[in-house]
Amino acid sequence: MKLDLYNQKGEKLGTVEAPKQFFEKPFNKDLIHQALVLQMANARHPIAHTKTKGEVSGGGKKPYSQKGTGHARQGSTRNPHFIGGGVAFGPRNTRNFSKNMPRAQRRAALFSALSEKARENQIIVLDKYETEAAKTKLFAQMLKKLPVKNDVLVVLPEKNEVITRSTNNLKNVKTILVNYLNVYDLTKYETVLFLEKALKKMEEIFV
Repeated sequence: MKLDLYNQKGEKLGTVEAPKQFFEKPFNKDLIHQALVLQMANARHPIAHTKTKGEVSGGGKKPYSQKGTGHARQGSTRNPHFIGGGVAFGPRNTRNFSKNMPRAQRRAALFSALSEKARENQIIVLDKYETEAAKTKLFAQMLKKLPVKNDVLVVLPEKNEVITRSTNNLKNVKTILVNYLNVYDLTKYETVLFLEKALKKMEEIFV
């Protein structure tokens, strides 16, 4: 698989050969969906929380006599059908939504998503990004010169404060280290912009 290579002036320098094991996998929609569900479930941190009958306060005294009222007998106002009582089957913040998926399957889903992006011409490579200062304006100007659409995921080989700070205020741009590549971000961002070194580093990480 060949990917277009550009410089930061927007000039096409040619193409680079992308590793077949990452960019020429068949599209597996079901596997990608499983990986998406896994990632979104593991990111959940439930906030909603209700108290059960055993946790609400009060209700120790029998609300009214057992007999003679004409109403059904009641033992406590903590019962769910009383106002201010506990909640039956309500949401709990102790619930665990996390899921598991074998590493081989997670990687297969990632490579399938990458391959589909490459087939759709939604991956380009930047030879390098050099500037004296971290300026959002400069990075935004560079993106306008490149064939990118809407949302852009910038894949870095290592931490780069200049690029990270340059993109912090660009709401449609996200930077990510190559070793943290994931299916969710690949499906969320329309264009993936690899730094050339990040592309080469993939073989060190995933092989």
